[in-house]
Amino acid sequence: MQTPPPPTERTEPTEADTAACARQLGRPPRGLRAIAHRCPCGLPDVVETSPRLPDGSPFPTLYYLTCPRAASAIGTLEAEGVMKEMTDRLASDPELAAAYRAAHEDYLRCRDGIEELTGFPSAGGMPDRVKCLHVLVAHALAAGPGVNPLGDEALAMLPEWWWRGPCVQVKAE
Repeated sequence: MQTPPPPTERTEPTEADTAACARQLGRPPRGLRAIAHRCPCGLPDVVETSPRLPDGSPFPTLYYLTCPRAASAIGTLEAEGVMKEMTDRLASDPELAAAYRAAHEDYLRCRDGIEELTGFPSAGGMPDRVKCLHVLVAHALAAGPGVNPLGDEALAMLPEWWWRGPCVQVKAE
C-alpha cells in the first residue's frame, strides 16, 4: 500500500453506520460502541465493541474490522504465513517484542477503560504471538501509526482496498 488510511476521529455510530456494518458483516453488529476508524471511502472499517455483549458474555475484541475487502486481503496475508514469520521475529527481536508488549498494554488500557475483563487476554495473540492479523490491523487503524508495530507492518502489506469505492451500498434515508 502506498499510504495507509489516516487515523480518523472516533465517532458515535449513526443509523447509516450501523446499517453499513450490518451489510459488511452479513449480520447486525454486536456490542457496537463507536466507529473507531473510517475507510477513505467514508464507511466504517473498524468498530469499537463493548467488552461484554448485550447478553453479558465477555467479548475481549475491542477493535473489530468490518470491511470485507480489507478482511479478505488480510486473510491472504495470513494464508501466506505472515503470522508465523511475525511470531518467530518476536522471539528473536527484543525491541520488537517490547513494542508489541506496549501495544498489548495499550489495547488492555483502552478496553479496561470501558470495562475490565479480568483474566481475559487482549486480542490477536498479544503480547507473545501473532494469532489474528485482522485484530492487529484493526488496532493499528484505530490507534494510529506507531502503537502496534505488527499491525502497522500488516497494514503496509495490504493493497488499497478502498480504491474501487465503498464495499457495500447503504440506502439513503
